[in-house]
Amino acid sequence: MIRFLYSGIRENAPFLFNLLLSSRWSAFFGYLNYDCPMRSGISDPLKMLESLGIPPEEIHGRVEELNTYRKVFERQIQYWEYRPMTGDVSCVASPADARMLTGSFSETEALFIKEKFFNFRELMGEDKVHWLSVFEDGDYAVFRLTPEKYHYNHVPVSGKVVDIYEMNGAYHSCNPGAVVESVTPFSKNRRVVTVLDTDVENGTRVGVVAMVEIVALMIGRIVQRYSAERYDRPEPVTKGLFLEKGRPKSLFRPGSSTTVLIFQKTGSGFQKTCWRT
Repeated sequence: MIRFLYSGIRENAPFLFNLLLSSRWSAFFGYLNYDCPMRSGISDPLKMLESLGIPPEEIHGRVEELNTYRKVFERQIQYWEYRPMTGDVSCVASPADARMLTGSFSETEALFIKEKFFNFRELMGEDKVHWLSVFEDGDYAVFRLTPEKYHYNHVPVSGKVVDIYEMNGAYHSCNPGAVVESVTPFSKNRRVVTVLDTDVENGTRVGVVAMVEIVALMIGRIVQRYSAERYDRPEPVTKGLFLEKGRPKSLFRPGSSTTVLIFQKTGSGFQKTCWRT
């Protein structure tokens, strides 16, 4: 289905292409892949985890209850045991179980990943003049999650939320086969931008950090659900809230997805930053 969407239909029937990439159709495709009773049932969750390379011992809760693809995708893990935080307060933690690509906007104006571009200004928002100025020529780190990965985002740095905003856009797949045939930028996808000031009490002290969470096809939204203790008592991420490094911040709905961290040019710098992955 995804490969069909990104083939000749885009060029020959652009209206239909755009319709099929709307939020309703995205949710519908998600239902077919993750919730439809005829397709989503898993008779042997343990065997499914092993086939996907997911360590069952990491699961928080009963493995037997992961009996649908959505439950596997949205699983919780014992991150306090298997993703322990370093005691170095100045370290930046990876927000997700993903491979990391780093670089600097002082050397490139856009990120070229899986045959798509991330334009800096579009990524942050053309109208966000202040933040465009703050992060101009800053360093970045890109984290791409494939569908079998753990899809909670965790807080990469400790700091106070000074801004959070969402920008709408079309939903596009991170599927490699689909990406090759599409030239639409990731930056046009729906995304949530959270800006953290780490130069506060108990902060990581690496300046201001932007965390950009980008949706893809079959992900209708990103659920902001910060928990200060494990996954207990989740709350929405709002301005003024202090986020502690390593804690769960948000959950991507089913599909593949991407998270981008952007640092001030005067902030950490990758040569000086301690990374914890």
